[in-house]
Amino acid sequence: MPTARRLSPRHHLGPPGAAAASVTAAAADLVGFHGADPTSAYLAAWARVGGFATADLEQALYEDRTLLKVLGMRRTMFVVPADLAKVIQSACTDAIAIGERRRIHRMLQDAGVTDDGERWLDQVEDQTLEALHRLGEATAPELTREVAALGTQIPFGEGRSWGGTFGMSTRLLFLLAAEGRIIRGRPRGTLVSSLYRWVPMDRWVPGGLARIPKPEAQAELVRRYLATFGPATLVDVKWWTGWTVAESRAALTAIGATEVRLDGGGTGWTKPGDDPGGTDLAGSAEPWVAFLPALDSTVMGWQERGWFLGPHAAALFDTNGNAGPTIWLDNRIIGGWIQRRDGEIACRILEDVGSDAAALVDARARALREWLGDLRFIPRFRTPLEQELSAPASQAERPSRPGGRTGRMPSRPG
Repeated sequence: MPTARRLSPRHHLGPPGAAAASVTAAAADLVGFHGADPTSAYLAAWARVGGFATADLEQALYEDRTLLKVLGMRRTMFVVPADLAKVIQSACTDAIAIGERRRIHRMLQDAGVTDDGERWLDQVEDQTLEALHRLGEATAPELTREVAALGTQIPFGEGRSWGGTFGMSTRLLFLLAAEGRIIRGRPRGTLVSSLYRWVPMDRWVPGGLARIPKPEAQAELVRRYLATFGPATLVDVKWWTGWTVAESRAALTAIGATEVRLDGGGTGWTKPGDDPGGTDLAGSAEPWVAFLPALDSTVMGWQERGWFLGPHAAALFDTNGNAGPTIWLDNRIIGGWIQRRDGEIACRILEDVGSDAAALVDARARALREWLGDLRFIPRFRTPLEQELSAPASQAERPSRPGGRTGRMPSRPG
């Protein structure tokens, strides 16, 4: 699998020479920042772009629109360069949209809303798009005031303890975004808000997202993936993209991917001409520490994570496989971190790394505390270690295993 000297420059982590020139360049090289958690893209950019400020990402997303927030691989939201958005749409998202449309038809009919789910949905989406074009941009509640049918409630889990209802606006706006007809714009409130303004896609991307034949788009996506994450196994490719085994094999064949033997056995794939034993950063052996956010693209880049995660999955991932905030030392995860309500950064090192590495972790935590300033956030997906560190300091300040280490960074003066 990738060595530290490969991972550092390709993922823009580590020594100053590995930093990306801009937030758009970093997103391109990572094949997108994860965007499901509102703060993750900002924290991912801070870890990789020298001198990054939150305004840099907002400028790229909402003013220059060199980056777009789109639904992509595994039904997950990503922040990607505009030229990559059309690739992802054809390679992954169109198929998601087809399944979602059928699902909504069944939901409407099963809930007794209508006998003809297809006709009902067509009418409501036409009304929604008309209202959105007329308004220019709008949140889901604002659109529901314009189109009453968006307030229709659909039951789920009937008779079960977790049952309830959801509004049709949630499903319809998700569908229209999956079809590439609308896009998430600037949130209402601060950057931690999930209440997005929706915008017609063709207002931000003239003519909308260009359509690419699916096999061509899948080949391009896997080429970009391997350029950053290779060598990767077939299991990794299938999981990361959300494709079938057949689609994954076809894309690897289409680009002429090179089969390589992995350390410890097994087969991986690299893009053509890529030397899995190369270093990319010749002559640099400087150790590096990175604080990466929940659902970071590096952490979520492979399904087979043992080579960098070690024994720490139970502490740092939730039961659905969502990664929490992680601390990296060179090419491996050594612990996790959280921000407490008072702004303090609390971290735990889960293995013995020595005093020099621990000092690097402390320094990086101080830098993050200073950069965050008054911003407060809680990851959307809670992991065991994250919840433990969020507890009052008297409860959280204990090692999770022999040799573990918990650090508490003081609040910034003033």
